[in-house]
Amino acid sequence: MPARGVPVPEVFDVSGADIVMALAAGPTMVDVLIRRPWTVGAQARLLARLHNEVHAVPALEWLPAPFGDGAVLLHRDLHPMNVILTADGPQIIDWEGAVRGPAVADVAMTWVIVAFSEVRLPRLEAVATRTLQAMFTRAFLRAAGPLDQRWRQAAVRYRLDDPHLLPAERARLERLLS
Repeated sequence: MPARGVPVPEVFDVSGADIVMALAAGPTMVDVLIRRPWTVGAQARLLARLHNEVHAVPALEWLPAPFGDGAVLLHRDLHPMNVILTADGPQIIDWEGAVRGPAVADVAMTWVIVAFSEVRLPRLEAVATRTLQAMFTRAFLRAAGPLDQRWRQAAVRYRLDDPHLLPAERARLERLLS
């Protein structure tokens, strides 16, 4: 069910950061990428399009603005694990971190999550998946627009504040800032 042009599951209840939504039945974008890696370009373009749809929504004034000025809605966690590919089209889930700000901040957050998240798989599978991650990241940035060094560093710093980062992820991100 689209809300303001953004494809999201129907919302039944909201209480603070908790959101109860209808079940979005289908594979995640990650599931599709793993099963059909040749679709990496199309999936990256779809994710960029979804970003544009989210950023076309004016943000509510009461939403926090951790990235500074900007009046558009930011998901802040819009990556392939949070897109469900249903029979009716993609559905964006996991809205607990929505904020307002400049659209480029959301693109930067997706870049840092997709490019530097740890892949917990056996060695051979992990190498193949890291290659797919790199291909997806490049294709996403081509479709979503350029991302300058300032925004890359801002996203890395913001991501480093995440208490759920794995040690290997933290080490890779810290190397980017040194």
